Amino acid sequence: MPWYVWLLAAVALGAAEFFTLALFLGLLAAAALVAAVVAGIGVGLPGQLLAFGLAAVAGVVGVRPVALRHMARQPVVREGSDALIGRRAEVVREVTGTHGLVKLSGEEWSARALDDSLVIPVGALVDVMEIEGATAVVHPRDLLP
Repeated sequence: MPWYVWLLAAVALGAAEFFTLALFLGLLAAAALVAAVVAGIGVGLPGQLLAFGLAAVAGVVGVRPVALRHMARQPVVREGSDALIGRRAEVVREVTGTHGLVKLSGEEWSARALDDSLVIPVGALVDVMEIEGATAVVHPRDLLP
């Protein structure tokens, strides 16, 4: 089979991988490229098919599981406002279920209490439970019974 047929197959498989993102067809595209190189140096069809098969198996069995594991990992470093979740803040203006102000990482943030029934006084220490837009949702560190 001519090398350009393998090259066309690699392009088609690569385009299909772009739409599926299954990390399967892309590995077959790489195997087709290997077969194209083998065909380009003059090896016959049985050798081309063997090269394609070996490269495909190596990719699907060896590369794909490792790549899928790496893609499934959560990033180790949280960035932006996500990095503020779990931090301690100090109440600057009384925090209720609808409004308030806290000092968080050296900046003043609008805040609201996680529990709508809470009223957190000025000077209290709170934990940031989540960030909603520009508002820190907080809960008191030492909630007295």
